[in-house]
Amino acid sequence: MTDRPYRPDLPGLLIEDAVRAALQEDLGRAGDLTTAATIAPDMEAKATFNARDGGVICGLPMAKAAFRLMDPDISFEQLAYDGDRVEPGTAIARVSGKARAILSAERTALNYLMHLSGIATATSIYVDAVEGSAARVCCTRKTVPGLRAFQKYAVRCGGGANHRFGLDDAVLIKDNHIAVAGGLTAAIVRARAYVGHLVCIEIEVDTLDQLAEALKAGADVILLDNMGPQTLEKAVRLKNEMRPSTRLEASGGISIKTIAAIAATGVDLISTSKITMAAAPLDIGLDIQIGA
Repeated sequence: MTDRPYRPDLPGLLIEDAVRAALQEDLGRAGDLTTAATIAPDMEAKATFNARDGGVICGLPMAKAAFRLMDPDISFEQLAYDGDRVEPGTAIARVSGKARAILSAERTALNYLMHLSGIATATSIYVDAVEGSAARVCCTRKTVPGLRAFQKYAVRCGGGANHRFGLDDAVLIKDNHIAVAGGLTAAIVRARAYVGHLVCIEIEVDTLDQLAEALKAGADVILLDNMGPQTLEKAVRLKNEMRPSTRLEASGGISIKTIAAIAATGVDLISTSKITMAAAPLDIGLDIQIGA
């Protein structure tokens, strides 16, 4: 396991509210019928979360919250931290206390851990693929509804960077905006007049001619949509000639097979939805023992 000098964080209230809702979804109106019917109320247990695959861990605060919300007396001992890379067989946490609470919270805890660790692991693979370049790997707004903050947190745990969180924290002018606004320059001018000085303005372009217009209009960031490496190299040269301070983001059709070549063109950012929407869960198990 590696120790990161900076560890991403999430507000505790955000975690508690989301995990409480997840537990309520699972427990419904009658609670855990199976556990209540088979496990005595005073029975104690202990269990260990073990990584069955190698990868980057994420979701331990959510797992801890799941058990604590079921029973505040449950002991949750972290053996790893979000952002740690682990090998198969690594013990990442131990939990002990009332068996009923452990069994009822198990699936909610594992759902968060496996899903978010999968995103962190997928992100780390993309980040490793661009090592040595100046490009940063970013996520997008293509996330599971209700899980965006957690999925973007997982991206940070995997070494990636976050794009905007929603429609309210940055301007991203896309092709449909340009069409309705009456042109690329008109859209940027209107956006600049509307938002505050701390709001970043990004615009999507499909061609080098559009790029030149966006640079002239003063966009802060320009998204280069579905451009191949040769076109991206030309785009970087044009940007350096016209407006070096503007950042370029490559997006569209990004895969683990193409990302290294794209990073080598000199773009600043590479965004992909694959790290959030196509990441396979990391296999993590909860191995339980009777008698705390």
